[in-house]
Amino acid sequence: MRIFGDSISGNCLKVKWTADLLGLPYTWAQVDIMKGETRTPAFLAKFPQGQVPAVAFDDGRSLAQSNAIIRYLAHGSRLLPEDRFAQAQVDEWLFWEQYSHEPYIATTRFHVLYQGRPLSERDAWRVERGQKALDFMEGRLAGRTWLLGDAFSIADIALVAYTRMAGDGGFDLGPRPNVRAWIARCETELKL
Repeated sequence: MRIFGDSISGNCLKVKWTADLLGLPYTWAQVDIMKGETRTPAFLAKFPQGQVPAVAFDDGRSLAQSNAIIRYLAHGSRLLPEDRFAQAQVDEWLFWEQYSHEPYIATTRFHVLYQGRPLSERDAWRVERGQKALDFMEGRLAGRTWLLGDAFSIADIALVAYTRMAGDGGFDLGPRPNVRAWIARCETELKL
């Protein structure tokens, strides 16, 4: 399998971490999104969405979108529960991450880290929604080891990617001890 990604992108790291944790062999293909490498005819021919992460499998199939990839890779492993309802709970977190967390935490980080925007020029509405997402996680992690309770899963991998980097976008995790403790547990689990 060949993983196409940007090594400082949380979405790309989710795929790398999942593959590493499961001991899946892969080759990493570094892609510079800021140089337009996802917009070349060769890249678009294989991955029409023009985004990373993207995976090319040895059998010729390909897959994009970080959460779809990690869900595929985790099938049949301890990272994805066998119980259908528990799988739906994982999906609930994966969808929430892409709709209510990533557009605010990750996009603000992108503006600051990739585009060089000063913290003083962050989009106030993104910051507000990012703070609400972090507060939601803080509450949900109260009394829990992992997002699903007692089992580390791809839900944790999906959410820790950008949560642990939230400071790059100016988000303060200091007042969120449950989130900070969970990040530390995830980092230990992922051997980061």
